[in-house]
Amino acid sequence: MGSAYDPVLVGFTPGETRLTGSLGHMRLHVVDHPLIAHKLTQLRRVETTSNVFRDLTRELVTLLSYEASGDVGTEPVQIQTPVATMTGTQLAGPKPLVVPILRAGLGMLDGMTAMIPTAEVGFLGMARNEQTLDIVTYAERLPDDLTGRHVFVLDPMLATGGTLVETIRFLKRAGAAKVTCICLLAAPEGIRRLEEEVGELDVALYVAAVDERLDENAFIIPGLGDAGDRLYGLAE
Repeated sequence: MGSAYDPVLVGFTPGETRLTGSLGHMRLHVVDHPLIAHKLTQLRRVETTSNVFRDLTRELVTLLSYEASGDVGTEPVQIQTPVATMTGTQLAGPKPLVVPILRAGLGMLDGMTAMIPTAEVGFLGMARNEQTLDIVTYAERLPDDLTGRHVFVLDPMLATGGTLVETIRFLKRAGAAKVTCICLLAAPEGIRRLEEEVGELDVALYVAAVDERLDENAFIIPGLGDAGDRLYGLAE
């Protein structure tokens, strides 16, 4: 239930998969839930309008964020209820940092902050240089030091994996302790690239589905089209 791919064909099944790299492992979580499967199906429909697409994206990310935040740091706290004193739980410092990748990642931000409203928000913009094919950072608004921080990266589509690989490396160089990536869809090619190139950096990836493959233009098949265009009405 909730699977949009043939696990025999691509080798990824719903639940957690540990992909072992040369120095460590990447944890892949394909979140199998009927509400996620239903909302993702509506998101894929070509007739889904931009305003509905944005609403569905927010709802999907909220559900995925619940799963992805299961290992966020906590600490005990003494509180007074109306009838007694007790030891409760609160999020520990430093605050989680949410980083949407511009531009399409912005459409996922509300869903994530609805789940963790106290999180700080940073931004990264990355693009491919068409001459060198390298991924370059064209915009960045992050704390200077990410030491000890748990960073949640938002990017709707994991296709070739190039942008996400460079984002993870960027955050790890800045000192991030944990990097958890949340994507709506992933292609097997992108997952394998992450495992091969950043698998040793202790990365977790949460997705609603792993699709079949990439086409010759690096679009995910069956996919949902260009997420940025569909979020902001440019595909209509």
